[in-house]
Order: sequence, then structure tokens, then C-alpha cells
Amino acid sequence: MESSNGAVRTIGRVARESGLSVSALRFYDAAGVLAPASVDPASGYRYYTPDQVAVARLVASLRRVRMPLAGIREVLAHRHDPAAVDAVLDRHLRRLEQGLADARRELSRARSLVAQEVLVPSTTVTVRGADLAGALRAVRFAVGSDPQLPVLCGVLFDVAPDALTLVATDRYRLATASAPVVLVDGPPVEAVLPVELVDEIPRAETVSIVVTGDSVRVAAGEEILRGEPIAERFPDFRRLLPADHGETAVDAAALRAAVAASSARRVCHDGAEHDVTVLAGGPDGVHVTDGPGVAVNREFLLEALDAGGDGQLLLTLDGPITPLVIAAPAARSVSLLMPVRT
Repeated sequence: MESSNGAVRTIGRVARESGLSVSALRFYDAAGVLAPASVDPASGYRYYTPDQVAVARLVASLRRVRMPLAGIREVLAHRHDPAAVDAVLDRHLRRLEQGLADARRELSRARSLVAQEVLVPSTTVTVRGADLAGALRAVRFAVGSDPQLPVLCGVLFDVAPDALTLVATDRYRLATASAPVVLVDGPPVEAVLPVELVDEIPRAETVSIVVTGDSVRVAAGEEILRGEPIAERFPDFRRLLPADHGETAVDAAALRAAVAASSARRVCHDGAEHDVTVLAGGPDGVHVTDGPGVAVNREFLLEALDAGGDGQLLLTLDGPITPLVIAAPAARSVSLLMPVRT
């Protein structure tokens, strides 16, 4: 069998020339990524053109770096557009780098757990009271209340050498905020503090939090609070955060006023009725609309805008099924709101 570029290849020859196994080539055929040029109706043998060998090599290269199937499809669809391909590869590279950072973090925790078998270490983090209060204010609205999910009824305190990150989520929204540390003594640690304990932390010039195994001690001025962290593992919030915070700058007060003044849609979501606000982006920025856009729970949106504080916010609207991201640089906080189908 001949083609304009030479003899067609059997699937075995393409496997040898491309680095993809025969089973992988069959998989990518079934997935609609790389279909053979022809299939013998009698024998079922697959045949590929020489041009398809180059495509198979590209697929093999992307497969080796664990590119998801959707990403491979996107690269193949835009392979004659270097800028578009670069954008897809850069996004995947950021995911790989985040995965490596997560792996390093988990290995560090594993080493800490091994050490705990001999001696339970303690970590003390000290922050300015005003910074902690601001971070708590930025995440408190997103704390869950479902008794079936007790770990979501608390606030994650993630202690790193340079920052204390607070995180709260009820599955429908997620909020993070960070406070710079004054001092950290001990290894990095995560502890989910019950919201009842968090709400009791008083204002003070500095607040010190000591995490030791299954106990927490909070010293705010002369007041001492004691409690136990929630034992369950908090969801991996880092995988939900976008690599880049926001695309469109908006004035917090103006958007808050526009949302409050607009008429909301009433929809049924998860068995309950909610007022929904639809946001859309355009050349003139982000605005409330009655047309297509990102629909979110109106109450949640107003709470997230309030938590972000005054001044400039950065909003990311990537489509009707992608979470709305609200970043508040001044407050060092980020909120995610899950979209609602209307």
C-alpha cells in the first residue's frame, strides 16, 4: 500500500517508530485522538500514513509528561499555532510544578510523622493580632455547618515559615487568607480548629498559637484558650486555587452596590431555593447581567465581596461551569464560589 509520502505503516511499525505501544495506539483511536488512515474491513488491521507517525510521536511525548487526554486533544487541534500550543503546555507545566510542590509538602509531613513516633513536636506561630483578625474575617463566611462533615465546620490553620494561611469551605464556596508571621518555632503544620474556638480568639497586639499533636493552645495577650483540632484531614484546597488570580479589576464598593441593587433570579439548587446573580465580563469590566454569564448564589457573592474589603478586587470568570474567583490583594485573600446552573 502506497501514499504520496511513501508506504503506509501497520500499527506495529507505528508503535516502533513513535514510542507508543500498540495498546496505546488502539486507545487513542477509540478516544478519537489518533485514528488510523484506513482499516482493512476483512482483517481489521489498522494502517497509518507517514504523516501520522509525527503526530503519534507528539502524542507519545505528551503522554510521557502525563498530559491529560483533553490537553492532548487541544495540542493536536492547535499544533500549527505555536502560541496556542505554548499556552496549553504552560498550563500543564504549572500543574506539574504544583504537584511537585504538593509532593514535597507531603514528604515533609511524612518525615514529621516518623519523628512523632519518637517525640511529638510542637509548633508555635506568632502573628500580629490585627493580621489574624483580618484573615479570620476574610474566611469566616465560608465555614460549613453540616454535622455530617465535621472537618468543614472548622478553619484550617496552615503554618509555613513565612505565613499563616487560613482556609474555610462548605463545598459551595472556599475562602483563603494569609497573615505574615512574626515568629515560627517548629516544623510546618496544619491544624483544623473548631469554629467555636476560632470565634473566641480575642483581639490582642500579638497572638501565639501552639499546635502539639492533638492539642491547641492560643495565647492572646493575657487570655489563654485551649482546645483540640478536628482530627479529620482537610480537603486539599491548593488544587482548587487557580494558577493566576483574576483577570479583571473591579471596584469592590461599586460591584457590591450593583449586586445589591439588581433583581436576582430565583432557582432551586440542591433541594432549596436561592437567589442567584449572574456576572459577565466585557470590554468595560465585570457587570451584573440578565443574560449569559457566571451564575452564583447572591448571598454568597455579597458575603465574599464583604470579606474582600474595600478597594480593588480581581475577578476571574472563565465560563458558566467554572468557579468564580474573587481575589483581594489588599486583604491577601481569595474566595471561590461554585457556579449555579440556571
